[in-house]
Amino acid sequence: MNINAAEFKAKCLKLIDEVAVTHQPLVITKRGKPVARIVPIEPETPPPGLFGYMKGTGEIVGDIVNVPLDRWSAETDDEDDLYAAAAPKGNAS
Repeated sequence: MNINAAEFKAKCLKLIDEVAVTHQPLVITKRGKPVARIVPIEPETPPPGLFGYMKGTGEIVGDIVNVPLDRWSAETDDEDDLYAAAAPKGNAS
């Protein structure tokens, strides 16, 4: 439905109520050109709950019980030479 801006100004509240009831958008024109549209608000869907919203999205790949033991480099001292330059220096006092 199209309506002139002057007519909309005169019947504003009634037209807004009509849009809310009929759910049909209303286009406001000035000198025949559309300048604004009044549309009904769609009901918002509530956001998913915090717990359980990802249920069923994961996938287990491989054996999660018998995991091979890979030792970390911190346990095996493999990368000690990388941190030698960053070793703390003695107190300067």
